Amino acid sequence: MSFLLLTAGQVEALHDMVLNPGELSGRARDKSLEGALARVDNRLLYGMIEDVFDLAAAYATAIATGHCFNDANKRTAYRAMIVCFKLNGVAIAHETDAMGDMIIRLAQGLIEADEMAAWLRGKAQFRKTC
Repeated sequence: MSFLLLTAGQVEALHDMVLNPGELSGRARDKSLEGALARVDNRLLYGMIEDVFDLAAAYATAIATGHCFNDANKRTAYRAMIVCFKLNGVAIAHETDAMGDMIIRLAQGLIEADEMAAWLRGKAQFRKTC
């Protein structure tokens, strides 16, 4: 299966968009966004991503747990996940609070990417067929 993937530049642009006034911009000095996103590439390479839900959950996990930015890592993880769905033709119906709770649990290590993917599958409104 072929997917449209996110680049580090796109994720960084999403991060800049979600920042509120007064929050710390930029990347954390000791963290690598490229390294975090390489976890997604690795999962693809080794066949651990079967559908767009696995892919979106992998992005959310890598960004939320990678702490690559000085601020807004969870919000960036959320936006990257939503953009991943849009790029790959899937719409998700969700309540903001419920999605926020899932991202927080993901960032805290209380759930894994596969649990997030399963939850997301239940929220799909449309699946791309071509």
